Amino acid sequence: MLSFHEISFWKTKEKRLLNMESAKKVILTGMQPTGKLHLGGLLGATNNWQKMLDDYDCLFFLADQHAITMPYVPAELRKNTLDCVAQYIACGLDPERCKIFLQSHVIGHAELMWILGCITPIGQLERMTQFKDKSSKVGESVCSGLLYYPVLMMADILLYNAHLVPIGEDQKQHLEITRDIAQKFNNAYSETFVLPEPYIGETGARIMSLQNPAAKMSKSDKNQNAVVHITDSDDVIRKKIIGAVTDSDSKISFDQKNKPGIANLLNIYAAATDQSIEKSIAQFADLTNYAPFKRAVADAVIAKISPIRNKYLTIANDREYLLSVLRAGKEEAQKRANKMMAKIYRKVGFLID
Repeated sequence: MLSFHEISFWKTKEKRLLNMESAKKVILTGMQPTGKLHLGGLLGATNNWQKMLDDYDCLFFLADQHAITMPYVPAELRKNTLDCVAQYIACGLDPERCKIFLQSHVIGHAELMWILGCITPIGQLERMTQFKDKSSKVGESVCSGLLYYPVLMMADILLYNAHLVPIGEDQKQHLEITRDIAQKFNNAYSETFVLPEPYIGETGARIMSLQNPAAKMSKSDKNQNAVVHITDSDDVIRKKIIGAVTDSDSKISFDQKNKPGIANLLNIYAAATDQSIEKSIAQFADLTNYAPFKRAVADAVIAKISPIRNKYLTIANDREYLLSVLRAGKEEAQKRANKMMAKIYRKVGFLID
């Protein structure tokens, strides 16, 4: 028969194992607080984010420090930051099931950036595609913050030891350099950082411009008829969809090369109704012109966006509620950051008081 101490030991061990099994992987996403969320972001990104909430330990932050690497207006940044919080909550990021916070509210991002920057070769930063593209447009007046952008992104990820990071095609290089520098730090100072992996969720729809289906839908598009925002009214949404560029044919088929406008609308319809492209094509196979198809796409988009817009309008002006969400997010994020920075400071040789 087991003694009392032996029973206690095995119960404690069993509890510890259960805790380890139930521990969720950390998934971290950062978005710049610029402009309004549009249909492409909703169907391609935030739809997947909602599905993460039950399976992962989710941290979502507004990257307001990244937002100042290009010319901006401070008052607009403050306004856009709270506005983006409201939009993301309206899209399904439940503050009770995830943490939402501001990058600038947490002490640790900039501090870790400096430490990581001290082991990051400048040549590696100068070869980053984003830096080369943007600096070529600005010339010699390009700010050093743009060069250091990837180092801050590394700090954002490694500060919370994120296991997974949802990324797009244009951010793969940033995750690769993050892994490189994390491994370099681990080799120099002993195991410290988890090497983050890209999060590949269910394939998000790649939504293109309604007026130029060869280009992605963008909130900065000068032609706002090309973009559906989640804050657009039902009438505006319908007008934009009906006015979408298509072709002179009348057959509904998915041909991105020869019929990019129709292919884009099929992508939108399938994503908005949560059904396959094949089923969507079959649904409109008997049509002899595009008008009924466009009306159906508009109805589907309105049905998707309308409740989101209504929730956004309900909370957008509730400044105290939005700030309370950010305070709660900051409190949890700061606890994690403090624990990680204390470990990092010791390893790099800083004297801890």
